[in-house]
Amino acid sequence: MEADWDEVTRIALPPPGVHALPTPVSAIAFDTGQELLWAGNEYGRMVSFYGLELQKYTSYKAHPSTEAVKQILFCDKGVISLSPRSIHLASRRGLTIWHLSNEKFKDLRCMSFASKGTQELLVAGCQSEMFKIDTEKGTIVQTLPAEAHYTLMKRGGQYICSATPTGSIHLLDPSTFANVREWKTAHSGGLTDMDARSDFLVTCGWSPRPSHHQQHGGPVHLQHDPLANVFDLKTLVPLPPINFPGAAFVRMHPRMSTTGILASITGQMQVIDIMNPNTIYLRQANVYDTQITALELAPSGDALAITDGFCQIHLWGSPAKMQFTEYSNPTEFPDTVAPPPSIEWSAKDEPLNKVGMPYYRETLLSAWPSHMVYEVGAPAAKIDPALLASLKRSELGGFAPNPRKTLRNQVANTRVEGRGQQSLVPPKFLSEKAREMSQDSERRMSDAIDAFGDMVLDGATKKDVPVMYRNVEIKYSKFGVDDFDFEYYNKTTFSGLETHITNSYANPLLQLYRFIPLVRNLSLQHAATSCLFENCLMCEMGFLVDMLEKAGGGNCQATNFLRTFSCLSSASSLGLLEEHTPNTPLTVMIQSLNRFLLDKLATDFRQMSGPSPEQSHMDYAITTVAMTTIRCAHCLMEIKRPGTNFVHDLVYPPKPNRNNMRSHRVTFSQVLKASVERQEQTRGWCDRCKRYQLLNTRKSIERVPDVLMINAAVHSPEAKQLWSMPNWLPAEIGIIVDKGQFFCYEGQDLKLHIQRGVYNIQVYELVGVVADINSGENQKPHLVSVIDGKSICQFSLAPSSRDVSATSQWHLFNDFLVRSTTQDSALRFDPSWKVPSVLAYQAKAASHAIDDSWKENLDPSLLYRRWSASQEENPDRFHLLSPTVEAPRPGTPVAIDAEFVALQREEIEIKADGTRETIRPSRLGLARVSVLRGAGLDEGLPFIDDYIAISEPVVDYLTTYSGIHPGDLDRNTSRHTLVSLKVAYKKLFLLLNLGCVFVGHGLLKDFRTINIHVPRSQVVDTVDLFFIPARQRKLNLRFLAYLILREDIQMEEHDSVEDARTALRLWRKYEEFCEAGVLVQTLNWVYQEGRGMQFRAPGAVKQLEGAAVKLVDGGGGGSSISGSVAGSSTSGTASGRPDTAGGFGAETPEGGGTPRRGAAVPFGRGAGPGFGSPMR
Repeated sequence: MEADWDEVTRIALPPPGVHALPTPVSAIAFDTGQELLWAGNEYGRMVSFYGLELQKYTSYKAHPSTEAVKQILFCDKGVISLSPRSIHLASRRGLTIWHLSNEKFKDLRCMSFASKGTQELLVAGCQSEMFKIDTEKGTIVQTLPAEAHYTLMKRGGQYICSATPTGSIHLLDPSTFANVREWKTAHSGGLTDMDARSDFLVTCGWSPRPSHHQQHGGPVHLQHDPLANVFDLKTLVPLPPINFPGAAFVRMHPRMSTTGILASITGQMQVIDIMNPNTIYLRQANVYDTQITALELAPSGDALAITDGFCQIHLWGSPAKMQFTEYSNPTEFPDTVAPPPSIEWSAKDEPLNKVGMPYYRETLLSAWPSHMVYEVGAPAAKIDPALLASLKRSELGGFAPNPRKTLRNQVANTRVEGRGQQSLVPPKFLSEKAREMSQDSERRMSDAIDAFGDMVLDGATKKDVPVMYRNVEIKYSKFGVDDFDFEYYNKTTFSGLETHITNSYANPLLQLYRFIPLVRNLSLQHAATSCLFENCLMCEMGFLVDMLEKAGGGNCQATNFLRTFSCLSSASSLGLLEEHTPNTPLTVMIQSLNRFLLDKLATDFRQMSGPSPEQSHMDYAITTVAMTTIRCAHCLMEIKRPGTNFVHDLVYPPKPNRNNMRSHRVTFSQVLKASVERQEQTRGWCDRCKRYQLLNTRKSIERVPDVLMINAAVHSPEAKQLWSMPNWLPAEIGIIVDKGQFFCYEGQDLKLHIQRGVYNIQVYELVGVVADINSGENQKPHLVSVIDGKSICQFSLAPSSRDVSATSQWHLFNDFLVRSTTQDSALRFDPSWKVPSVLAYQAKAASHAIDDSWKENLDPSLLYRRWSASQEENPDRFHLLSPTVEAPRPGTPVAIDAEFVALQREEIEIKADGTRETIRPSRLGLARVSVLRGAGLDEGLPFIDDYIAISEPVVDYLTTYSGIHPGDLDRNTSRHTLVSLKVAYKKLFLLLNLGCVFVGHGLLKDFRTINIHVPRSQVVDTVDLFFIPARQRKLNLRFLAYLILREDIQMEEHDSVEDARTALRLWRKYEEFCEAGVLVQTLNWVYQEGRGMQFRAPGAVKQLEGAAVKLVDGGGGGSSISGSVAGSSTSGTASGRPDTAGGFGAETPEGGGTPRRGAAVPFGRGAGPGFGSPMR
């Protein structure tokens, strides 16, 4: 309470009726989200007042007339009011959302939010039961026994402070609602008021007053205690009380945790300091003929409301800077109806259609929301003309044979006719397109783009929102997410990110980081080092950037990055995880995430930058170095402290005064200058004055980074108005740092400074923007990013391109939907649906600096590292690579297979018609990965066979398909050598970037689950080698091994080493067939035999004994191949290692000699490994 505080407004609480008398205020509270003051009376009516003048905003009946309003709380949906027998939630406009009453509600007095933000509410009173309420549904979740009757509740620190009629305070645990500690205050007559803020609780109350009547058995008289008791909620000990005669009401300051206001019923108010109780600052309210009945302090600390016995509300504060909330949301008001213009109508013969209709840009009130529109009735289905031709008349109508074109009791849905062009039809599944095999039935992306531009939106969305900005959703068929046509949404060379992963709201920010050249280069350089820190986000960022670049427009997912991010305890405590903060706006979360990620990336990069560097390359690229000066306004003592910033939050100028409405136009560069050189006034401790004083804080800038990250922080209507101005965000800005001062220029001023060349000006260009999109009432808000570039070749966005002459062309990244757009469209913002959240500028001198030298500086030492002595116990089964002889080089073949376990089951919705729809697919985790040598004397011998330690719960080990048993992935019980997921992933990352060729069966899904992208040129997939597209069926590994290699595999469980070795041998057989020129005949024979066996391998090879194979060459030579398929492979040692003569499983020809090159080879028999192989 500053010196200029005084009474600003005084009004009487409006009476409930026209001729009714004013009623006393029974509850009062400031709104936490808008500039509103709420009051409830003794007859269950709620009234709100707006602004400093306290003009009446809404008034509605919340409770029956016999119930008084006891307490008021606020949530995102609206206002919660409590009466003795009911709880009511209404919107701020007064519309009822839900009303809850129950026979168990007898005398409710108080309520408080529980541990889950504003989703759960604890309600209690002078009764033996408490209730936990779900504020989303308005239902009783749990009924709890109450240890005592409670009259007041306040949330403070880690507890819910509850007052009893006897004057005790019970500290309740917000999760279990158990009484943790009881504090018996000195108020033996009960409490009149209490408040808690941070770690302090202050109480006021009554005590019995000794009198002559009491000694003779008369009534007990109570008086207000002259002391206000204080309790430390952190140490759970009482503190010295504060002396204030007649203390009846108390409120703690919302921003200064040790400051509060005490008031008596006579109107005397004192500002108290818990840590310095001897300070006295008194004020007197103008209530001379009555008494104060309630006291409330605004969330901003700049306003105070008092109610008295005359049914009046007094508003106190500083008229110059009073506001109820620090960041208030705009309050919705009804539009002012303009009087209709007078029209002189003299010509009676003029047609009325000459009178034009007004043009509306906003949705009219007559346009009802979609959830309130119901279709009644439907037009009759059209009768088939063929049915009418055979119709026979009768007395009651007509009858004809049933053409049986529909199912029984199935009728046409005539309501959907004519709506085909109103919304984007999802693409067909890939399996459906493969069955159709007709280009005419396929929807092309060019057609889809045209549909995007010409589409009429549904009533559930806003008319101004382009379709490309709307929510995109993945549909799942019985084949899972692999069957979804992502290419339908993205025809560019830039990859999008999928959305079915937890915390995927970070996708637009990760895309923005990827296209900042400095961040991209440093993350890849860090990923190429020997960093093995398990929770290193810098490594994960490098892995993600490498995957997105190699995908070249294919869909990707940030699974590993988001999994590592979700495991960070600091991310959970800061409220950055979606599951912990479901009601936090996305724009607030993405800005907090931007601040957190930049700090974490710089910290992770610093770990591998040598011994304690002052500033690493990452720090130099993103850190603004400043000196903060703190000056006491009383004694003028100054303290200077060095400081750094990774992100700058924009601070917008306040709304101009009504007397000075013709103020100059505010530019972005002016706002950025004020935000970087932020000057603030706060109240803090002064060492010289030995007390709390007003402190002035000012920043002087010493150095600006090459990458300037900015949080837009658009919260006020004034800020939204600035962003709605066309071309307000400049594509280029210039910054000058001179003698601690920061100057920013744009437009013509920037060009003038560049021409003069007097100062060393650094020019920055806009890389991209992350924007918050609100599509409509029934659409969830989501985030997108727009990034400057043009899609000529892979990774050629203009500021991020290797080509210095690349021109700007903007792209929209809406998760997995990627499309080029214009600069005007990308940088046009509309407060009603598109609001900026994060901006990224980079120094123009650092643009186009794409550094790929990390590929030559890869540290492959991880491939040769031994994790356990047991790995070398049996060299015939496992042997590490030799760094001198077997170092991986471009073209080196390696066989790979991986096994997975289920970490989360799929979520399925069963519709009314019995059909099943997958809402979220099951989540798999990498459990084992095996990599074998693909060439050399030790071909087929593993050099990587890692079991991955998994800390999160496993819902299904999939033992039959993975060979993983319970306990195999637990560090405490596993008999295998376990490594972290990052170690296993980094080994594959090294092999990929060293140029190895991966050989396996069905690798596409394995790579997707591992979260790595391998270019097609580095993949040999046997599922595609032994495949005839016209047959539309791909063959499994066990069947191919049985039919071609004459071996039984996967008899009981899968084994990744066995599967990888089998795929390697199939590849060698494929090369032999190509060399012999019998590949086409072999494939036809495989499908012919498979059709008779239903493409399933029997349990033993004996079922193929005696089967003869005759393959006829379709070439001009007319040569034929015949041979016996009986017998099994006998060459090679018992350990599965190949011998040097016959190779891996190779058969000797029946004649005993070696077949000549190009000769016909009996089926399943060939030369040694690598016969005719281009890898040799």
